[in-house]
Amino acid sequence: MRALGSALASVILVCSSCASLNGSRDQHLVCPYDTVWDAALETMKDRPVIRQDKEAGVIDTDWTETAVDGRGFGAFSRELFDSKERARMSFVVKRADDMTTVSLVENRQRWHLRGGVTQQATKWWPVAPSEEAMNAVINRLNTKLKERGCPST
Repeated sequence: MRALGSALASVILVCSSCASLNGSRDQHLVCPYDTVWDAALETMKDRPVIRQDKEAGVIDTDWTETAVDGRGFGAFSRELFDSKERARMSFVVKRADDMTTVSLVENRQRWHLRGGVTQQATKWWPVAPSEEAMNAVINRLNTKLKERGCPST
C-alpha cells in the first residue's frame, strides 16, 4: 500500500512539473545582451513591472486581471458569477557565448465562484497560459529587436 502511495505521488509530481513548463517560450538571438535587455524591458512597459534585475537577467510583472469571456462550467455550462483571470509574466535574459537567450513564462489563474460553502468554492485556480498573450509579447519583442538591428532567428 505504501509503495502504491509513493508511485502515485511520483506520477503527480512529474505531471505537475511538466504542466508548469508548458508556458515557456524560448528564443536564441545573435544580439548583444544589452540590446536584448533594453528591448525586453521596453516590451514589458505596458505591464506593471515589479522587478527588473539586469545582472540576474530577470524582468517580472505583477498580476494583471481581466474579465473572463462567457464560457460556463459543468455539464450544463452554467454561468460563472464574478469570473476573472489574472496573469503575470517573467522574462529571463541570459548570455550564452556569442548569443543571448530569452525565455518568456506566463502564470495564469482563474477566479471562480462555484457555489458551495467550502474554501475550495472561491479561490484562484491555475489555468493554461494564453498563447495569444505570449505571442503578442514575443512579436512585440521581435519588433523592438528589429528596430535595433537585431533580427530574430
